[in-house]
Amino acid sequence: MSSSLSGGCRCGAVRYECAAEPFMVAYCHCRDCQYAAGGAASTVIIAPRAAVTISQGKTTDYAVEAESGSHVTRRFCGTCGSPLFSELESSPELFVIKAGSLDDPNDISPKAHIWTSSAPTWSLPEDGLPRFEKNPQ
Repeated sequence: MSSSLSGGCRCGAVRYECAAEPFMVAYCHCRDCQYAAGGAASTVIIAPRAAVTISQGKTTDYAVEAESGSHVTRRFCGTCGSPLFSELESSPELFVIKAGSLDDPNDISPKAHIWTSSAPTWSLPEDGLPRFEKNPQ
């Protein structure tokens, strides 16, 4: 995996760069990610907040109370609606990047499934990756 990632929204209004190796790349099955992805999971890149720079444009945001009781702010392009990021009130040092927004999604490889307790019964593949009912410790 590259130690530098770049991406943006579908229409090109928002661009970003991540200049550090991610802490984790995972399939997140929480209900909020299901809504944001329009499917059973969202592939997410969990990176250090300080390493991510939005180099062009501004995002629109929507905050929700997550199952944990903490707030999650979802950030997306206000023009084309592409989901881009999430910020976690409980972990402000982290920045969650939606893998589908990468310029080259082949730059990453998911290593786990998280929030499997929220996954639809039909959605978890038998891929041998570690599974965590909630967030890994």
